[in-house]
Amino acid sequence: MSVQRATLRQVFDHLILLIGSVLMCGPMVALLLTTTHPAGSLPRGGLTLLPGEAGLQNYSGLIDTALGASGEATVLLLAWNSFVLGAGFAALKVLLSLMAAYALTYFRVRCAPLIFAVLLLSIMLPLESRFLPTYGVVASLELTNTHSGMILPLLATGIGTFFFVQYLKTVPETLVEAARMDGAGPIRYFIDILVPMSMPMMGALFIVAFVTGWNQYLWPVLIASDETRYTLVRGLQFFGPSSLTGMMLACLSVLPPALLVILFQRQVVKGLFDGSH
Repeated sequence: MSVQRATLRQVFDHLILLIGSVLMCGPMVALLLTTTHPAGSLPRGGLTLLPGEAGLQNYSGLIDTALGASGEATVLLLAWNSFVLGAGFAALKVLLSLMAAYALTYFRVRCAPLIFAVLLLSIMLPLESRFLPTYGVVASLELTNTHSGMILPLLATGIGTFFFVQYLKTVPETLVEAARMDGAGPIRYFIDILVPMSMPMMGALFIVAFVTGWNQYLWPVLIASDETRYTLVRGLQFFGPSSLTGMMLACLSVLPPALLVILFQRQVVKGLFDGSH
């Protein structure tokens, strides 16, 4: 009886997961299949679950499509801007978070609890609440319409530092003492020991931050008025939501972060919740 109950429970769990997967991925699959049809033969309802024969032709023509009023922006340029925003934000976020956590954990920083509390407070404040004062600072530094202006303000959150502080507290004190006996200073200990040990969490945080940076919309809209600085997500405004080109841009904007998460989902979970253990 217990075996049957366990089997029924397993079937029920998988059924719930299957339903959830269909609800989450179904619209995206329908959108992708719709873009494989010629522009003049789009279904009346807008989406279809039947594949077409013009997918390669549609996407190859999209690559060289000129966007905007100036005609200088292309899909490749928009994708490059999105990549720079996502990768730049992720790399700097990981580096600054680990360095801040290292300082708060291993050094006698005055008012360290207060500093950590302020970092935690930044997690509770939505990014949109800081847009106006942040824009004033960026504009005064003449960083509008630049990649730096899009990346640097997004770094002002303490979520990465929080995770690294919790992880570094689990590192045995004997490791620090052994490094000191070996003659390793703070910089060598950080580079040769802590950074390699933290690689799983660094990789997990990089992926999460990359997806966050890639999907940014409101801040790039506010900071970039030059069409050559638009991101792929913002490029959707050039076309109607039901147009073939708009659907293809939506698919392209979702594909890189989705593939990154799917390919490295186990590493993300292991890094964020288990560290290197």
